[in-house]
This record gives sequence, structure tokens and C-alpha cells, in this order.
Amino acid sequence: MLPAVVGLLAAGLSVACHAQNDTATLVQTRAALEAAERGTEPDPPLPAGHTLAGWVEYASLRKRIDTLPAASGQAFLNRYRGQAVAETFREQWLAALARREDWPSFRAAWSDSVKSTALRCAELNARQALGASDGAWTTDAQALWRGTGKSLPGDCDAPMAVLAAKGGLEPALRWERIEKAAAEWQPAVMRSAARGLPATEFALANDYAAFIESPHDRALNWPKTARSRLIASHGLARQAKAQPAVAETRLPKFVEALELNDVERGRALYQAALWTVASYGPESARRLNAVPDVAYDEKLHEWRVREALARSDWKAALAAIRKMNDTAAGQKLRRDSRWRYFEARLLEMSGDKANAAILYRDAANKAEFHGFLAADRIGAPYTLCPWTPNTDAAAKTAVARDPAMARAMLLYRLERGAWAEREWSDALSRFTPEQRRIAVDIAQDNGWFDRGVFGLVNVGGKSYPEELRLYALRFPLHHDSIIRREAARHRIDPTWVAAEIRAESVFNPKARSHADARGLMQVLPSTGAGIAKRLGLPWRGGDSLYDPEFNIQLGSAYLREMEDKYGMTYVAIAAYNAGPAPVARWQSQRPGMDADFWIETISYKETRDYVARILAFSVIYDWRLNRTAMPITDRLAGRIVDTRKTFVCPSPELPAPPPASPAPAPARKSQR
Repeated sequence: MLPAVVGLLAAGLSVACHAQNDTATLVQTRAALEAAERGTEPDPPLPAGHTLAGWVEYASLRKRIDTLPAASGQAFLNRYRGQAVAETFREQWLAALARREDWPSFRAAWSDSVKSTALRCAELNARQALGASDGAWTTDAQALWRGTGKSLPGDCDAPMAVLAAKGGLEPALRWERIEKAAAEWQPAVMRSAARGLPATEFALANDYAAFIESPHDRALNWPKTARSRLIASHGLARQAKAQPAVAETRLPKFVEALELNDVERGRALYQAALWTVASYGPESARRLNAVPDVAYDEKLHEWRVREALARSDWKAALAAIRKMNDTAAGQKLRRDSRWRYFEARLLEMSGDKANAAILYRDAANKAEFHGFLAADRIGAPYTLCPWTPNTDAAAKTAVARDPAMARAMLLYRLERGAWAEREWSDALSRFTPEQRRIAVDIAQDNGWFDRGVFGLVNVGGKSYPEELRLYALRFPLHHDSIIRREAARHRIDPTWVAAEIRAESVFNPKARSHADARGLMQVLPSTGAGIAKRLGLPWRGGDSLYDPEFNIQLGSAYLREMEDKYGMTYVAIAAYNAGPAPVARWQSQRPGMDADFWIETISYKETRDYVARILAFSVIYDWRLNRTAMPITDRLAGRIVDTRKTFVCPSPELPAPPPASPAPAPARKSQR
């Protein structure tokens, strides 16, 4: 036994030494970064070839970027060419060089990968100052001019003036920008773009701009052209958003005078309907029905159903769902589990239980809120088809050793999130899908849980729908013993707490919102102080909310308070997101409405989706914690019951995962 004991002691000592060394590395690197940001030398200095040497140097250069010698800036770019730190520095360095008007150094540091419009205009300034305003310069300047209908940065004033002086802004280009600006409701941009037009065109362009600001009757005498119709439709749409009744009254005379077609008049009618139904105004149904089919999109189709549901007009709601078939956007929408479920629900209420059951079964194939609701309606188990890839240990080691990945993980642990994301994006740009999934797993090993949200399914403009089935990665679970303890203490379902953390912070204890909500459950300091007082816990200020255990203690207690106040979990969830005032309004507008209809008729999209998401996440976390789930209908009512539902995968709910294949080793980049 003695050799075994010695072996165990040696192994334990090795792990302890590794953890100690890891902690020492973090402390030393953090100290070096903080010294660089103060403009002092780190003591002791980082060893040669340190993983984050480039970022420490970047922190030092950024501190003195406005006085940094051009040679030093260029040397840094050369030294770290191809790395995220160089591209991060490049953007700030170019801005500093532009302020100095050091155009030769600017051109030397330039990269066509720079996307900033301000810097691209500065690059035009550099080329022009260096005598390179050739045909390519004109083409590039014109591309920036026509790229948007919104105002360009001030850095663009000089090159656009040069472009105009060179004759590069012919009337057609000016009109192109005027039309784009009209679509963006930007009359000031329209007026600016009109300068340089012939006198008669200039006057008309300014009258167009005045119409976007406030529709006027002079437009009745505009030339009957496609451009006049376009401008009129956008001006009336802008007015319809703010004053739907006024725009609706004035629209017919412009339709007649300018011969507006359905697309053009539909722009105004769309805005009038949308901004009326968003608050369920009394004219909602009429205005929705007045919008031509050609102007209907997914948003308006959904609102037509909600408006009828809000009035408890079940026949009209069913007709609105079926009317989705009239447009391509609606046909796609009708296949969603949400609208399959509500069509079934309305059919069931009308007595057509056979067809309702068919639609319920179809909706129940989706592991989503409405899919779970549908399963409960027909007494079916929940559908969940998890995919757990078999990861080769060597492949995981190779991904972890990728230099950009190593830097990303270390930066994240040092709480340099923005820098870590730059390195992460650099690594993912070179990874195969299999390597990317491994990278997400590694990130979560390092406590970076939100990569399971931002590193899967939709990445780099590409969609990977099969990755929706990576539930273990997409729904991380941490602090589960604390979650269970606090949930039991406050008599709430622990999966609700886990779902709130997933939705609010993705288990990032340092998360902070623009509204100053902090920590795992995004508790406001003012709210936290009040809850701590009621619980008899010491309050140590807002930063104490970054302590995971304390945050869960307060957040769980707050959920209990919401539950006690509103009686129903789904209403409490809505209040957690939107606050008490909107919830009071929704309750008074639709008292006694069934939970599924009440949630769907919440007027705030964010809150409507939030409630559905939290309830669905609760089911998935039940699967993670228990491999069975409490029925979602009981969750809606805030009941904690012993009834459990099983999960099945009767048929693939999504495209099958790709076949496993050996992942090539990630390309290594030089540290220099």
C-alpha cells in the first residue's frame, strides 16, 4: 500500500504545485498589465516570450499613443503581424496618426481589413495628401458616399469636398444618396447631398427634405416620377409612426396626386398599423386590415394575431394565422412552433380536436417553449435530441495550445474581456466547425461560459442549426449546489434560478448592464441593498453583487418576492424583466386571460420573448439536473409538483450532426 500512498501524495503535490504556479502566473501577468496601463515598468518584468507579452506592450503603447514615435508604432505592428493585438493597436494607431496628419506613417500602417468609416475617410485624406488621388481614389470615395443614407463622420468632410471638386459627385450620385437618406428619414443628409445639383433640381431636393421633416401639400404638384413617389411614401411613413391618424387622413390625396402604388402607400399604412397595435389602440384591427398584403412582413403578421388574441376574438385570431399563407413571409412564419401551437389551441377551443391534435404533435417536436406547451396539451413526453460529440483528447490539446486560444483564455481569466474576444475571434476564423466546438468546451473549462451562446449555431455569418442540440454546451451549469440551496430556502424551483442566470449573464459573475445591474442574476445595487436588509444580510456595496454566492442569495430571494406579489411564475418573470408598471398595465388590460395567451400578448417584444425563454430554459435545466422535467403548465402557475415528464427523441428535430473526422491541428501563428 505504501507505494500507492506515495503515488497519490506525489500526484496531489503535482496538482497543488500546478495550481500554485498558475495562480502565480496570473498574479504576475495582472501586475504587469496594470503597471503598463499606469505607464510604469512592471516589477518584476515578464519573462521573455510570455504569452501576453504583446498585450502588455500594447497597454504601454496605448498609454502614450499620441506621442509615440512613428517608428515604434510600426515596429509593434511588424512584431505582432497577424495577431489580434496588432489589429487592435492598428485602429488606435491610425486614429492617432490621422490626428497628427502624419500621412506617410498612416499609409505604412494601413490595412484594407480596417472597417471603420472614419478611418477609411482618413485613408483617403492620406492618399490625397501624398498625391495618389487617382481613379482608384475616386472609386473608393464614391463607394463611401453611396454606402449609407446616414450622416458620415466628420473625417469624411475633406475627402468628400475633394471628390466634389474633382467632379466625382455627378447628379446621379447625389440623387442616389438623397433617396437613401429619405429611406433613413434623414432630411439634413438630403440637404447636404443636394448641394452641387443644378438649381431646379436643388430646389426640388430641398422640398423633398422638407417633406420628410413634415409632409406638405406642395408635394401634390411634384413631378409624377418614381422618385417623387418614393420620397412621399417615406415622408408619410415617418409621420405615420408619430401621428398615425394624421398620416392616414392625408394619405389618399397623395395617392391620387402622385399615383402611389400599393408598395408606396403600404409604407405609411404599415407604420400607422404597427405603432397603433404595439399599444393595442382601438384602431388596431382596422389599420392592420388596411395594410396591403405586399407590405406585410413577419412582424405585422404576428401583430395581427396578437391583436385578435388581446381582444379574446378567437375566430379572428385563427383567421389571422391562416392569412399568413397570403405572403411568403407569412408562410415561413406559420411553420414556427409558436404559431402551430396557437393554431392548434384555437382549433381546440372551436371544437376541432382532431386537427388540433395533429398540429400539437407537430409543434411538440421542437424543444422550445411552445413545443413544450404543445406536448402538455396532448400528454406527450418532451422532445429533446441532445448531441454530445466525442472529442478526441489529442484534438482538444491541439486547440488549447493554439497561441490565440491560449491568449484568449488567459486574458479572460485576467478580466480583459474585450481583448479576450479579439483573440477568440482570431482563433475561430481559422478553426474548422469541429475545432470551434472544442474551443467552446475549453472556454467553459476556463469559466468562460457565454462562448456556448456566442460560439455556436450562428458564427461568422454562417448557420450551424445542428449545434442547437449541443445542450450541455449551450446551457452551462455552475454553482449548482448554491442554486439548489437558495431555491430550497425560498421555496422556488432551482431550474428557474438557473434559467434566470443563463438568460441574464450566461454565468458570468462579473456581468454588468448599462442600467448597472450586476452579477449572475443582474441585480441592481438599489434592489440588492433592499433585499439584503430584508434578509438580515450585511450589505457591502454594489461590488458585493459580483460575489456569485451573495448574488444568488439575493436574486433567489427577489424571485420569491416576485412570486408572492404576482401569484403566477410567468407574471413574476415578466416583472423581473420589465418592472412593475408595465406588468400592472398588462394585468389590468387582460385580467383572467389564460397564461399562454397573456404571455403572447405582452406588448414588449423583449419581455414577451424573455418570459418564453426563461420557461423553456427551466425545462432544459431540469433535464440537465434531473433528466426529467416538471410539466411547463405547472411552472406557469408557480406550482412545484412531484409529477415528472420524460424526454424522448422520436425523430431528428434538426439536421444530423456532421460525421466525426480527425480535426487538423490548428495553424500556429508566430509570437512575433
